[in-house]
Amino acid sequence: MASAAEQLAANLNFSAFAKAEDLKKRIWFTLGALLVYRLGTYIPLPGINPEAFAQAFQGQAGGILGLFNMFSGGAVERMAIFALGIMPYISASIIIQLMTSVVPTLEQLKKEGEQGRKVINQYTRYGTVLLGTLQAYGIAVGLESANNIATDPGWFFRISTVITLVGGTMFLMWLGEQITSRGIGNGISLIIFAGIVAALPGALAGTLELGRTGALSTGIIIGVLVVAVLVIAFIVFIERAQRRLLIQYPKRQVGSRMAQGNTSHLPLKLNTAGVIPPIFASSLLLLPATLAGFSNTTELPGWATAALASLGHGQPLYMLLYAAMIAFFAFFYTAIVFNPKDTADNLKQHGGFIPGIRPGERTANYIDYVLTRITVVGAIYLVIVCLLPEFLIAQTGVPFYLGGTSLLIVVSVTLDTVAQIQGHLIAQQYEGLIKKSKLQGGKRGR
Repeated sequence: MASAAEQLAANLNFSAFAKAEDLKKRIWFTLGALLVYRLGTYIPLPGINPEAFAQAFQGQAGGILGLFNMFSGGAVERMAIFALGIMPYISASIIIQLMTSVVPTLEQLKKEGEQGRKVINQYTRYGTVLLGTLQAYGIAVGLESANNIATDPGWFFRISTVITLVGGTMFLMWLGEQITSRGIGNGISLIIFAGIVAALPGALAGTLELGRTGALSTGIIIGVLVVAVLVIAFIVFIERAQRRLLIQYPKRQVGSRMAQGNTSHLPLKLNTAGVIPPIFASSLLLLPATLAGFSNTTELPGWATAALASLGHGQPLYMLLYAAMIAFFAFFYTAIVFNPKDTADNLKQHGGFIPGIRPGERTANYIDYVLTRITVVGAIYLVIVCLLPEFLIAQTGVPFYLGGTSLLIVVSVTLDTVAQIQGHLIAQQYEGLIKKSKLQGGKRGR
């Protein structure tokens, strides 16, 4: 077995792609599906004036619409058929995930394995349709209230808008599921990834153009690019970091002999919450400015104007609230997605235990103790990564969001996709070694 593993490590290189026919088909399918998604972000919604909407969007680009536009690959600023993107599905998934912790029926379904997951996925789809319908109707009413955007306002426009936008979201949800099953990587994550990455070349070109005209110095541009590379390396290091708890299994009787107990590890990620905390924090902080921008009130009270100004990008109050919300949601969402008691019960059921810790409640308390402390590190990491671009924007005037939530998503999805590609290559290499070993064994037998 050791020699097989050494041979596998020696043979695993880029030349393995030439023989990986199934992997190449999966990659081509994924690229084709993402191309379909990108084309859909350029098909405008029927019944609107795209030029008038683009002018109106410019005044809201700094609010929550700018955040949604980033996740949708620019479909919001063009008011395309994919303007809602995949966000209703993500919101529904998060809501269902939160409800599994408080609703006994959903909690029981979660423990029922594959059949329970299918039911929960179906509830998530229903939630996606409901949230998408509410958001699409709100968009239709907002487009009608704006000047010269809706060419023929009325109920027909509202119904057609809701059907088109919700249909676009459901198509993207289906496309993501197809990528996951027939392509490579997580389909939903790759759709968001493609939307973010698609905007980077234009943003980089715009920054270089500012450097050419003298609006930004060459030193600042080089410095920002160096910082971006260092931040990416930092994200990769933390996202791959784990706190591994040693798990031991006792000796057991197998037939007439005693089998030796084995050991394994329980991996705990430093950043268990992923990118959810900065997404929640950004949405909540940008919501007041967005509502104020859409408000028909021409004059706001003095206190409201001062509060909105203090919540602008780069302001001390904005930085403080952003960091506090990220830290809060890091602990809150980690508590939702990881239950130390369930983990301890599963270990006890299978005979596993942590050396020196009594199985059951003591094990759950110990896992919670470790998880709380590594979540502190994960929260600090998220705060650093998300606040660094805010400082760069405030100090250097770089006109695009380099880092933060978008960079976390891009790096995380890239790591996950590369890991899946490596898994396919390793599986193929093992199959090749097994076939080769059988052929050699057959020859020796003859």
